[in-house]
Amino acid sequence: MSNPIFSQTYRRRSVLKSLAAAGALPLIAPLASSTALASSNKFAGRTINLLIIQPHVVTGKKIAEDFEKLTGAKVNVTAVPYDQVSVKATLDVQLGANEFDVIDYFYTYKGQLAEDGVIEDVTDLIERDKAEIQPEDFIRTIYDQYTLHDGRRYGLPYDGDSHLLFYNRELFDRYGLKAPTTWDEYNENAKVITEAESKNGIYGAAVLGAKIPVIILSTYANRLTGFGGNFLKTDGSSALDSAEAVEALKSLLASAPHALPTPLETRFEEGLPAFLNGKAAQIDFWTDLGGYAQDPNGSKIVDKWGVTRIPIGGGNKTPRLAFNAGFGFAITTGSQNKDVAWELIKLVTGKGYHEQLLALTGSGIDPDRQSGLRSEKFKAFQPLVQPLLDGGALENSLAWPAAVYAPKLENALTDELALALAGTKSAEQAIADAHRAWTEIIEVNG
Repeated sequence: MSNPIFSQTYRRRSVLKSLAAAGALPLIAPLASSTALASSNKFAGRTINLLIIQPHVVTGKKIAEDFEKLTGAKVNVTAVPYDQVSVKATLDVQLGANEFDVIDYFYTYKGQLAEDGVIEDVTDLIERDKAEIQPEDFIRTIYDQYTLHDGRRYGLPYDGDSHLLFYNRELFDRYGLKAPTTWDEYNENAKVITEAESKNGIYGAAVLGAKIPVIILSTYANRLTGFGGNFLKTDGSSALDSAEAVEALKSLLASAPHALPTPLETRFEEGLPAFLNGKAAQIDFWTDLGGYAQDPNGSKIVDKWGVTRIPIGGGNKTPRLAFNAGFGFAITTGSQNKDVAWELIKLVTGKGYHEQLLALTGSGIDPDRQSGLRSEKFKAFQPLVQPLLDGGALENSLAWPAAVYAPKLENALTDELALALAGTKSAEQAIADAHRAWTEIIEVNG
């Protein structure tokens, strides 16, 4: 996803700060609660535009309907592929179109978006409205990773994405298999099922390996954390010069021959229906898959699936999740409706609304608040998933790099992983080249 936008040296942040100090940017006045807004119809006749990723399109529709009922404001929702939202938002502001008021941003891009002057600093608004927002309720690691840049906050968490390993219990029982606890067991399960069932169009795994950072890096991150590795060292330098980083990629490559054809072409859009239709026996995927799997309107595996923590590998004995994707809502600097935008963000990231979205099939929303994670509604909706996310699992998850230059790191690693998956490079060479690229990027930009 290399794009010249993210290599520009021009920065608008300092200019915007100067304008704000001079009073050129409108202040956002305190607003009433949603209950008061419902009775006053405060924003009747006003319109705001929300840029959202396609996997959140169900929630986008709900937000538009609910916010208009509460406030009178019309919400136009534009959905784009998950790998295009940051580019579209950046172009919107830098070209002066200023179409969008609120964006659904990928957390690793927040530094870039902040430095490029695309999203507003909302630190003071959070402090002013903290009684309503209750920031202490956010899972702390998610709150900081998703919103914090240079000591300031640029949004509020909306979707606390992480992966678990889902499996088809009917296929496992047929071949006497157990839920894998290691990546070796996962690969062996995939081999057994593919060898027996590929003639029927059924494969041992769906491996999300499309050359899109949020896709292939999520798949790699699951193995990296499973083998006990990290993306970065404590000093911020590349940690890809580790045996764990290489072994993680070797494990990924070992799964490819027994996966749904072909991993390099398998995205969210291919992997999800394959699992739900019983055509893939295993998939490491976002936790909301449990809701999809139990929906008879779109699933052929209702009551025929199981779920477990991300497997471990090598000498690692401690299972650990990874923050794969993960999104927040931010106000754009070009918005002419910042007051309405902020009220929308507070509503849809709030405790009550988050709990609603967690129990909505197709929402694509995973827990980012303690209250949502432990709510009775979420426990009832995701009885198999919820225990695997509780008990500190999310707090201790592996986060991706989120510095200003994070998109460059993602692109470099994505390129190398794709080359390895295509058979062009060995795991050792791909990781060595990725480490070299990361080191150069960090030294030049850090």
